[in-house]
Amino acid sequence: MGKKDKTISFRVSQEAFESLQEIADERDLSLSALFRDYVDALVAHDGQVEVVPDHAVDESAAEDDEPTFPPRVTVPKGFVREHERLELEADHLREQLEEYRQYVTHLHDRLDDEDDEDVVFLEELDGDGGDEESLDDGFEIETDERYRVGRE
Repeated sequence: MGKKDKTISFRVSQEAFESLQEIADERDLSLSALFRDYVDALVAHDGQVEVVPDHAVDESAAEDDEPTFPPRVTVPKGFVREHERLELEADHLREQLEEYRQYVTHLHDRLDDEDDEDVVFLEELDGDGGDEESLDDGFEIETDERYRVGRE
């Protein structure tokens, strides 16, 4: 069987909810992501997670050389720059896609708005099968030769 995600739900007071929402906003996360991170940390450390204020974490890191919680990872600047470049490129491609969609919609609208009078049927241009009235512009072809349009 495949890996299935489970949903956990519980109720909290309005004050607790607002506090959690502020924490999530400070970390630029959704509440779901905040709880997923907490649960992942709880499982990874076998339930040995201690909730402490940020200033206490900074103080304990200065005192000890032991790993701090939450664990901190240093990411190379090149990786961050590449990630930002890819985000900008993705945004640019999304904008281009939207412009192309608008252009295609515009072309479809123009096509729908045009009258059928602009359509010229080849049968009408052919002197053999069409009406003689359609060639009323004073131009007559006196030969029975066929002409080829295009490259020879």
